[in-house]
Amino acid sequence: MANNPYPPVEAGPDQRVAEPSLTATMKGILDDALELIRQQIAMLKAEVRSDIHKAIAGAIPLICGVAPMLLGGLMLCFALVHLLHWATLPAGTAIDAARIPLWGCYAIVAALFLLIGGSLLGIGIYRLKRVHPVPQESVKALEENIQWLMNQTPK
Repeated sequence: MANNPYPPVEAGPDQRVAEPSLTATMKGILDDALELIRQQIAMLKAEVRSDIHKAIAGAIPLICGVAPMLLGGLMLCFALVHLLHWATLPAGTAIDAARIPLWGCYAIVAALFLLIGGSLLGIGIYRLKRVHPVPQESVKALEENIQWLMNQTPK
């Protein structure tokens, strides 16, 4: 181990191996605990950063889906207005010679906008459901480390 604070001690046949002092042992324990805390913080930062990227990846289609949905809803309202007008025309009166009445054109365009907006909203919601507000891997590792430390303390 490169960070070993204890130099190797070789004992001859009639020599006893010197054990590290209490202060050296405590320093080693504190150094290990600090390194563990640094690693936990680095893991937490990486996981939070990953979750932020996932949230942004979900929010972008969600935000982009709002405009087509609003526009599709507005176009649907226009289609209903024109349908009402078309339905109240006296029999035999033809105002427009087009194959599709004006209300039908509005409805087709509204359906396209609603389909695009709904798809984007669905993608955004799906991606946002995969974001976890609590960094689960960091919490699990922290629980394991605490459990290990609790088992290592002298009784």
